Amino acid sequence: MGFFRDLFARASPGTVRYQMVTERGNGFFAWNGKLYQSDIVRACMRPKVKGVGKLVGKHLRETIDREGKRRIAYNADARLRYLLEEPNPYMTGQKLQEKLAAQLVLNNNAFALIIREENGLPVEIYPITASSVQAIYRKDGTLCLDFILVNGRRMVFAYTDIIHLRSDFCENDLFGSPLAQTLMPLMEIVGTTDQGIVKAIRNSSVVRWLIKYNTAMRDDALTEKAKEFAQRFLDVENGSGVVVVDSKSEATQISPKDYVPNAAQMDRTTQRIYAIFNTNPKIVLSQYNEDEWNAYYEAELEPIVRELGEEYTRKLFSRRERAAGNRIVFEATNLATASMSTKLGLQAMVDRGAMLPNEWRAVLNLAPIDGGDVPIRRLDTAPTTQTTQEGGSETA
Repeated sequence: MGFFRDLFARASPGTVRYQMVTERGNGFFAWNGKLYQSDIVRACMRPKVKGVGKLVGKHLRETIDREGKRRIAYNADARLRYLLEEPNPYMTGQKLQEKLAAQLVLNNNAFALIIREENGLPVEIYPITASSVQAIYRKDGTLCLDFILVNGRRMVFAYTDIIHLRSDFCENDLFGSPLAQTLMPLMEIVGTTDQGIVKAIRNSSVVRWLIKYNTAMRDDALTEKAKEFAQRFLDVENGSGVVVVDSKSEATQISPKDYVPNAAQMDRTTQRIYAIFNTNPKIVLSQYNEDEWNAYYEAELEPIVRELGEEYTRKLFSRRERAAGNRIVFEATNLATASMSTKLGLQAMVDRGAMLPNEWRAVLNLAPIDGGDVPIRRLDTAPTTQTTQEGGSETA
């Protein structure tokens, strides 16, 4: 990757000593079984990857004014808004999120590098696809990650500059537990089953008839008789479906006995793979209804939404900036899969100030309108501190 070339020039690994975090080693290795080439694995991961790509990252600044009222400003810093929309010159924010989600599903770990200016402000974010990652400490105690890329190059970056997403966070102190060891037996079953079906089809057309001649014949004569038999009786265009032989020979049809797994066994293996990815055929084939998608969203996508927001916040902002109310949130548009009646029912949230008109229009896949970012409220839902007297006048 060309954008890492300058970073290598800045580093001086020869002047720094490293030691392992633990004596037994603390690292993560990507499995080389090429899971992504499996049609079942790719079908299972695609709904989650596309769902994460639909998230919209926003910079939120929450402050308290002198009167004690909470003030919220969205995308107040244009620099951060551009960073979330275009994290680097090679991809948009959507594609970066899809890249991280794909790595997270396959390896239970996903990494992205934050490039900062000399003053420490983040300016670019790049995904890192590595074959292995090792956690190390520098001499001054700084935790770093030692990456070995798929092309063999090595990079070492401070952990504070790495956006790290994890899943199945159990065995290791820093990395998520790899999924490969769990999937490997099932993938071997699927691969063996597919190969068995292909071989069974090929073997079924190798030998179909056995011709036995009662008289001695030369080898070349036997070959000619076999070709003649095939042309006369086995050719689809010339054959009539009836085989006739004289008393000099006997024709016996051979039925192949190749073992082919039945559909029930194959379906059970597929269901086990679906269970590992916490999905089902309706989600994979996009045949879900509103409730089924909401259940999948709450189980699989909502944890990633929270992790993305918290990881971006703690890596892009210092503690002082977070104390000032700065954070990154990722808004989900899961309501776009709702039925039209549900979408129209959201008008009750609009006229009560719970949703902005433009937010409602976004659910309906409509463009925003001028003034649609101002909350509106029905007159009969006024704050309780306001009362209406008999003459129609209001008092606070």
